[in-house]
Amino acid sequence: MFWCAAELRLRHHLRRHGVPVTALVVPDPTPVQALDPAPLLAYATLPAVGLAADAGRADPVSVLARPRGSTPLRRPAQPAPGSSVRVSYDPLAPARVVLTGRGIAASLPRDVFWILLGTSSLAGGLSLLAAALLR
Repeated sequence: MFWCAAELRLRHHLRRHGVPVTALVVPDPTPVQALDPAPLLAYATLPAVGLAADAGRADPVSVLARPRGSTPLRRPAQPAPGSSVRVSYDPLAPARVVLTGRGIAASLPRDVFWILLGTSSLAGGLSLLAAALLR
């Protein structure tokens, strides 16, 4: 549950404070990687963020990454390879990226549902554990 809460917080932080770019969905290079439900995205970072060896380099760096927040409980719709999607990435860690744009607002009720279900399950489990320890 803590992992899901951290993923949710990271997604919301990157959607609000990340650098918005357009990414291209690329096909998975190997069949093993194709089992991952998140699409593989290619996008260019800002020149200042680039991972260049020399600090004077002004070329943007191309990054391949998968968006965060694709848990087994809520899998995003798989965009087709070759399509463009809007993303936001972390300028300090360019491979940390989340999907933005259409369809994101529709995930909010599901996120709230899973948070409430997880919190109530945790409360129920802790009360059963406390009852068992007090006997």
